[in-house]
Amino acid sequence: MEIKKYRKELAEEWNRLVAESKNGTFLLNRNYMDYHADRFTDASLMMYDEKQRLVAVLPANYEADIATVYSHHGLTYGGLIMSRHISTLQVMEAMTMACRHFASLGATKIYYRPIPYIYNRYPSQEDLFFLFRNHATLEARNLSQTIFIPDAIKMNELRRRCIKKSLKAGNTISEQRDVTDFWHILDHNLRELHNVIPVHSIDELHLLMSRFPDVIRLFVVKNPQGQIIAGTVIYDMGPTVHTQYISANKEGKATGAFDHLISYLLSSVYADRTYFDFGVSTEKGGNWLNEGLTFQKESFGGRGVCYDTWSLNLSDFR
Repeated sequence: MEIKKYRKELAEEWNRLVAESKNGTFLLNRNYMDYHADRFTDASLMMYDEKQRLVAVLPANYEADIATVYSHHGLTYGGLIMSRHISTLQVMEAMTMACRHFASLGATKIYYRPIPYIYNRYPSQEDLFFLFRNHATLEARNLSQTIFIPDAIKMNELRRRCIKKSLKAGNTISEQRDVTDFWHILDHNLRELHNVIPVHSIDELHLLMSRFPDVIRLFVVKNPQGQIIAGTVIYDMGPTVHTQYISANKEGKATGAFDHLISYLLSSVYADRTYFDFGVSTEKGGNWLNEGLTFQKESFGGRGVCYDTWSLNLSDFR
């Protein structure tokens, strides 16, 4: 097997592998990854078999000052993106060669974020076996709540009452491309409740939506006066859809707009999918659980899926 460092000229080949892989999502497409490329020193790798066929890619960035590689620091998850036809032994070889390459740069550790299984289109946990075999350490375990759509747990009575309240209030649901009004609701809530700001700016969201119009979608709830009172930005990963952002203003919360929106998405827009993922309800690497947020997501039928971070000492690969 041969490894090459990623270069911009290889973006099309990289993106093709991600699209055809058994575990990649559009977050690993270079047109998504590279919107914030200026924030990271890219160290991504591409792996070719003996017939010079691309069989895997590894998104990564390197922080030389602390001799640490991340896969990937700017993404929710990264890890090895694999061809559907790659074998276990090829994965073991690819991971070994990647570790040796990073060690040759002077790196002493890699933090590895495998893709949660709900995003896999085919079984893809050979990389976890490699981590186990090489004594990797579980550094963080965040917990998301996810609905299994084909056999969803019934929403609780509170959620059903809120849906009726929203319908009675005359709220309506629509899709739109302009995120400005929704983003301001989101920004206000994040600052007020958590003293943080959205990961993406308005301009960044519009840029990403223009690059991925079919899979990054904004759904909003409007009151009878046509004002946005709640919304969610959906990342469509194929079998799994993910709520990247969810927020509602005071009126939206009071009239059950959020509950109405989730019910609509599950029953109408994404009823044919497998998983509906709300995202993590934990902080500090999983050491703090937001119980209120967890309860809210579970009341829709969501149950736990782990988003893990592993560390691997590279000293054995020198």
